[in-house]
Amino acid sequence: MSTPAALGLPRWHALAKSRDTSALGEMIAQDAVFRSPAVHTPQAGHDVVALYLTGAVNVLGEHLEYLDEWVRERDAILEFRTRIGDVEISGIDRITWDEAGRIVDFTVLIRPLKALNTVIEKMGEELTRLVAEVTPD
Repeated sequence: MSTPAALGLPRWHALAKSRDTSALGEMIAQDAVFRSPAVHTPQAGHDVVALYLTGAVNVLGEHLEYLDEWVRERDAILEFRTRIGDVEISGIDRITWDEAGRIVDFTVLIRPLKALNTVIEKMGEELTRLVAEVTPD
């Protein structure tokens, strides 16, 4: 029997590499939580987590490269680097999966401060755009 991480981690890597978020909805548990370095409170619920992860893939994904990972049975820590324009970004994704390999917790840490400020600005723009796409006029 596969572990939750063995089920979920390859799916996450495939999504991050392809930047195709169409399968993201089925990869997230209904009670999932997203913990952003830019938002004080955890963002809870399937649709909210899907929105944040879609935004993150769109903002960070073009140059995203995972450098290392530490994997346990239910979770993994993934070290990444990317850039937005000329701003170099280093960070950590900590992902926890349920028994079916669906994401139940996704925590992001970003450094340095200039990188975090850039991500906050670009994520704000992207989340506004994504919400406008699904909100009727």
